[in-house]
Amino acid sequence: MEFIRTAIPDVILCKPQVYYDERGYFFETFRKEKLENFAGIPLHFCQDNESKSTKGVLRGLHYQLPPFAQTKLVRVIQGSVLDVAVDIRKGSPTFGHYVSQVLSDQNKHQLLIPKGFAHGYVVLSDEAIFSYKVDNYYHQASERGIAYDDRALGIDWNVESSQLIISEKDKKQPLLADADLFDFNTNLYE
Repeated sequence: MEFIRTAIPDVILCKPQVYYDERGYFFETFRKEKLENFAGIPLHFCQDNESKSTKGVLRGLHYQLPPFAQTKLVRVIQGSVLDVAVDIRKGSPTFGHYVSQVLSDQNKHQLLIPKGFAHGYVVLSDEAIFSYKVDNYYHQASERGIAYDDRALGIDWNVESSQLIISEKDKKQPLLADADLFDFNTNLYE
């Protein structure tokens, strides 16, 4: 597997080595020691999640506050999405910046999104099955979000706003300026 630091170095693009033959394909979707060594952080995934959505569905931008913050390893099993990670660590040199990456069943790329980032994605294909690992369990009282259309973030979702399908909860998320955030100087991996 090849690992590449994105424009925000803490977010890591993972490109697996895919082996194709007449039967189909095979690849490792996760190898703990290799990713830990590259990322420089311990990984203790405890739960896998999966969702199925149709074209134009936008989920995000979501995160959980400490001590229930989550590192995520995200991928697409079927279809394609534009995946987005936003740095919400006050004091970070990349605070308020985002990285986006197309993840699909064709490229089989994954993103490692560490604690301190808000995460979201929009479905580009007719439908998509999205899968991700997390290193902390869901905790409703710690769940937070940021408005997907916050002008301060300037995220290009690559889908016309009139075509987006968004939950009522995500339509009501606060702007980055009004959100509960992380402190860049806090060690979230202890």
